[in-house]
Amino acid sequence: MAQRVVIDPLTRIEGHLRIELETGSKKIEKAWSETTQFRGIETIIAGRDPRDAWAFAQRICGVCTSVHAVASIVAVENAIGSNPPEQARLIRDMVMASQNIQDHVIHFYHLHALDWVNVPSAATADPQKAVDFAKAIGSTWKGNTLARMTEVRDTVKGILASGQLSIFTGGYWDHPDYRLPPEANLMAVAHYLDALEFQRSMIRIATVFGGKNPHPNFLVGGMACTIDPSHSESINEVQLDQIKQWIAESSEFVSACYVPDAMAIMGVYKDYFDIGAAQPNYLAVGMAGATYAGDPASSRLTSPYNEVKPGAIYDGDLGTVHPFDPTKIAEWVSSAWYTYEEGDIGLTPDKGETSPHYTGPKPPYEWLADGKEYTWSKAPRYDGRVVQVGPVARVILGYAQGHPATKKLVDDACKKLGIRVAQLNSTAGRTLARALECALIADILSQNTFPTFVKNIVGGDIDVFDASRWEPSSWPGQSSGFSLVEVPRGFLSHWVTIEKGKVARYQAVVPTTWLGGGRDADGKQGPYEESLAGNGKHPLVDPAQPLEPLRTIHSFDPCMSCAVHVLDPDGSDLAVVAS
Repeated sequence: MAQRVVIDPLTRIEGHLRIELETGSKKIEKAWSETTQFRGIETIIAGRDPRDAWAFAQRICGVCTSVHAVASIVAVENAIGSNPPEQARLIRDMVMASQNIQDHVIHFYHLHALDWVNVPSAATADPQKAVDFAKAIGSTWKGNTLARMTEVRDTVKGILASGQLSIFTGGYWDHPDYRLPPEANLMAVAHYLDALEFQRSMIRIATVFGGKNPHPNFLVGGMACTIDPSHSESINEVQLDQIKQWIAESSEFVSACYVPDAMAIMGVYKDYFDIGAAQPNYLAVGMAGATYAGDPASSRLTSPYNEVKPGAIYDGDLGTVHPFDPTKIAEWVSSAWYTYEEGDIGLTPDKGETSPHYTGPKPPYEWLADGKEYTWSKAPRYDGRVVQVGPVARVILGYAQGHPATKKLVDDACKKLGIRVAQLNSTAGRTLARALECALIADILSQNTFPTFVKNIVGGDIDVFDASRWEPSSWPGQSSGFSLVEVPRGFLSHWVTIEKGKVARYQAVVPTTWLGGGRDADGKQGPYEESLAGNGKHPLVDPAQPLEPLRTIHSFDPCMSCAVHVLDPDGSDLAVVAS
């Protein structure tokens, strides 16, 4: 008889993802991906001034706040016909790039690395051998010194001696499948701590342009900041020099530390390039940071992030890139606690509905998957297919289109690790693809976006706001628009309908919905579910320490929505934040 296993919560932050499994013979036989919290931001936005929608939309996430704000603003601009100046678009590109880089670094070191790195083991390492290990894998990070490794080792020793593991509490540190030698673990823990400092520094770019972080300030029609080299209250030369330095530091950290670490660690766990494959269908509208107002086929904007064209790949066939068509996006609620007026059909987002209808057991519950509905996440499909979005989809799409920088990075990595491109569709492949993509983003930011922005200022272009469509009297009586944006976790789109100056309908189709949604009307599993139970071979050696499925689901970088409710351990509400 199959054994039932529940992992809840599964994420280290934003922990509203629950995975239920049935296992036998140390393999996963069935899987259900369950988002256990309803938030309803779309319903909160309805009825409001569309110029304010971004401020609510960016509360969808507590980490990637900027990307939802930009997606919301671009959708509204598409609806009302606003065209922000080039300098405003470049500022948004820089904010998005800093967000992408910061997010990828946080994911690898702080949300995912400890699935592979055994922290207590670092206490037994020889610091000099850790320095030697870093050098051997090609890491040129400035923190790879004997003094630093000794300091970190002694810190870990002190934590263990105290009996309080602090941020490392709850790890499956006795699991037999931790494979790195103590010196590699020490190096990785040292870089984990360095990454904490890096990510704080990196996000200052968003703070300069947006005034604060999280939840920076934005503006429909442009940006809320101003550019004036002669005034201290505006974007001036001092701040530009600071931003240039932070960008240089980010490039150094990514190339000298992050990429070598990801290559080395995934190389030790090489069998994970054959574990965790989801459906070999990929969807993206460009490289990370690509942004479109409306249908890309009608766009005249050029950007380095759009060098990879929107498209889809089906069944792992990299020889055929299918042109992107936004009308092929539809969301199903077959396994979700929602209802549609017309029943169990796929709705395109411009006609989407958010009508919660909970049919699950009364909390606290032990098992959700006995019912047809088991999640708050809808199930998006493209052209009727389950698709993967995110770094691996973007990298594979760029590779299939022959994008030179992408192709070189992927070919070099595959050659060094001895894997095929098709093996990127795996637990280790998604983790590797994110690191390679981070190198691409850092390079575009330092070599193109920021220099172009500065060059325009030198040429006298300091305009960041289009006022022609600010007043509602300039808008059509009824209009609709949408945005397509490539954000850290994948393809994001916001859809808005405006009537008489107010938001009449609002829908957001987010990356984690694409990946974490449940079964559709045809019974097809979502990508999370497929990656665990698609072929019946995914390992789960010890159900009491489900490290293997954690590795696979974390490789997608799941991001369930941040809480607005505070719960006590028994599940009772302590406080409710109302809109």
